[in-house]
Parts: sequence; structure tokens; C-alpha cells
Amino acid sequence: MNSPSSHLLYAQRRARLAAQLGAGGIAIVPTAPEYPRNRDTDFLYRHDSYFYYLTGFAEAGACLVITAEGQSTLFCRPKDLEREIWDGYRLGPEAAPGVLGMDAAHSSAVLDAQLPRLLENRQSVWYPHAIHNGLAARVEGWLNAVRARVRYGAQCPAVQQDLCGPLDEMRLIKDAHEQDIMRRASQISAQGHIRAMQRSARMLRAGEDVREYHLDAELLHAFRDGGSQYPAYGSIVAAGANACVLHYRADAAPVRDGELVLIDAGCELDGYASDITRTFPANGRFTGPQRALYDLVLASQVAAVDATRAGARFNDPHDATITVLAQGLLDLGLLDANKVGTVQDVIDKRAYFPFYMHRTSHWLGMDVHDCGSYVEPGEAEKTTERKDPLSGETILNRPSRVLQPGMVLTIEPGLYVRAAEGVPAQFHGIGIRIEDDAIVTATGCELITRGVPVDADEIEALMRA
Repeated sequence: MNSPSSHLLYAQRRARLAAQLGAGGIAIVPTAPEYPRNRDTDFLYRHDSYFYYLTGFAEAGACLVITAEGQSTLFCRPKDLEREIWDGYRLGPEAAPGVLGMDAAHSSAVLDAQLPRLLENRQSVWYPHAIHNGLAARVEGWLNAVRARVRYGAQCPAVQQDLCGPLDEMRLIKDAHEQDIMRRASQISAQGHIRAMQRSARMLRAGEDVREYHLDAELLHAFRDGGSQYPAYGSIVAAGANACVLHYRADAAPVRDGELVLIDAGCELDGYASDITRTFPANGRFTGPQRALYDLVLASQVAAVDATRAGARFNDPHDATITVLAQGLLDLGLLDANKVGTVQDVIDKRAYFPFYMHRTSHWLGMDVHDCGSYVEPGEAEKTTERKDPLSGETILNRPSRVLQPGMVLTIEPGLYVRAAEGVPAQFHGIGIRIEDDAIVTATGCELITRGVPVDADEIEALMRA
């Protein structure tokens, strides 16, 4: 729930959005619905990110309406003492204006009756496209009710606009309030990774049977113990060769002495995600081949971090990563220079792809893969063509986003070595990813997830504790 001091923050966001709607514009922003899990139970509720960004209100069944003149109207569930006994407290429309800083509030039960009145005589209507199932049809129904009144002088909005565009741009730059929450989320998540690392080594030293779910339990404990509401996404806890499955989920596989464990997990705190990946030896001691690959991935991350700063392009960290990995794959014999050529040949031919098949970064914020264009606005027409050396398809390249202070992105290089002909056997089944969250600054970036170490020696020292 909002505090009185937070009114200004959300009001400022709504005012910024209102100023972008154009004369006669109106915006409709619903929150997420509740989803049934099975008979008589719902999935744990999570609000819509756009709606929460503008309101700070986490209840289901709500909708926000903003006009270009800056008027904010909230529709929310009415007070119902009987339902509140079962489902919990409701704010209610009577209290909402004072608590949330809205201009007006009504029961969600009258939304369908009130929306045509609010849309009447407006020039354009904005709402998030392709986000809420059935919303476009519902908007069309409200507009049809306005069209039915044109003989009485009513005007119907002639233009429908996608509200995701302006909201994505607003959310891409995190303000001080958002950055502070994300730092705290990162600290909580780091503790989960530390607990998982130490439990793995401790149980193996004691000769106990260790399973992926044991380590997942440490993550969940730390997340809730630190005050976060829930995981930001399904935690990946991948033991041994399971780490070569990019979106593997924590299951019951054994965590074996001598193998690596890859954990990709982060909590969500007050609507904002953390996203950390660490790879560590299950028993706390890297083998020679494991250490060689690990140090290579870490070196590529260092290069990517060095490339992350205001004025650089979003693609620069990825390009820096690829350059280091390409050289390392040749040095370690995972790629044969007699077959693939030089480092530049490896890059140009994408010969690294069997071992590194994902990008190095994504935006991070309210969503773990946060909104925001990866193409620089105003440069989308500056296209070049290239033929992909693996698929043969023609791809249009556009200039990637220029990084600005306040943008938050992940930096997560990796290597995934499946057993295959020509691949040295000592590397088979090793999957490594190292991921940190970075806030772009004027001079570089701030890594907010280093509460858990990445250096191999430091990881071994932590796991001996």
C-alpha cells in the first residue's frame, strides 16, 4: 500500500503520461486478472506492471483512466466485509483518492457503464495492445456505446493508440526510487545464492544426498526471509549437464560431487525484479577443465562490463563478450582453428553458436525481461542487410539503443558444452553462466548483484565456510 509520501511519485508519472496523450486523449490501464489454478484456488496474484507503475496499487480487479488534462480516475473493487473475511482487506473506492492520490474513484462494478461516458467526445483512446486478453474487444464495446449516441451530438474517438509505446520509454529509465528497490532486491537475492552454495558443499562433505530442490529451498527461504514477495521468475537450479538446458527448472536431479551447479534465480521486491546467475562446484572445488571454462566466461563478462556505460550501444557488451569467448574457444581447443579460422572468422561465421547461443543482456525492471525498445529511436530506418551464416536468411540490422544513465540491464555471458564429436571430452556436460545486474552511469555501470562473489577463488573460499 502507498504511503502519503509516495503520492507525488505516482502522480508525477501519471502527469508525464497524460502530457503524451495529445489533445483530447484518454488512456485506459487495467491491472492483471486473477487466474484459477485448479478447483477453488487461484494462482498467487501478481499485478500488471504498467498499472502498478502508475498507481502503486496491488489489488486485483482495478482499472485506471487518465485524461490528457491530467485527471486520474480509479475503478477498484468495492468494500465487502463478507468477502474480506475470506480474501483479505480491500481499499475500496471511498478511501482510494486519499490513499492513492487519485482525483476520483468508483466501484469496478460500474466500469462498463462509466467508460462510454469518459470516452465520449475524446479524440483518441490509448490502451496497452496485445497485453490483456479481451481488452481490445471490450474497448470496442465501450466505443460502440459512444457511437450509439452520435445522433445526440456525441463524438467517438477516431484513433486507437498503443499505450505501451510511451510507457515503455518511461519505464526504461529507472528513477532513484526504482534503483533503490532494485539494489535491495539484489541484496536479498545474493543471500539466497550464498545459502545455496554453502548448503551444497556442506551436505556433500557430510555424505548426504543432495538434490536440486534442496538448493532451491535455500533460495526461497532467503527471498522470503529478506522481505521479498516471491521469486521474480521460476528459479533455475541445474546440476551437472542440466546446466546445458538454458531454461531448466529446479527439479529432483542429484547434485554430485565433482560436478558444477548453475543457479539462475532472483527475487521480486515491491514490484521489481532481480536476476542473478552463478555457477559453482557442488563440492566447493573447481576441477581444472571447469576452472578453465569458468575463467573464460568471467573474462568475457569483465569485457562486457567495461563496455557498459552511457553513450555506448546496447549491443556493445555482447560484442565484447563474443570477442573474448571466440579467442578462448580456440585457445581451449573447443574450436579447431584449422577448421574455423581466426578469431574474426569465428565471429563472422558465428562458429561459437553451438557453445553460446543467447544474447548477453536484456533490460531489467518491473519485469525480469523488462519493456523498452532495443533499437535507438530515430534510427530505426537506418537499416543494413546481412545474411546469417548459419540459417542463410537475410536479416535487417538496425542501430541498437544508446545507453543512458538509469537504464538497467543484465550482463550474462555463458558457455554450454554438450557431448559432441570433436569436442574435448573433459569439457562434456559443463554449463556455465555468470549474470549480474547493472545500472548504467555516466562513467560506466554499477553492478548491484556482487553481494555474491564471481571470482573462482572467492567462491571456493565462501563454500569452505
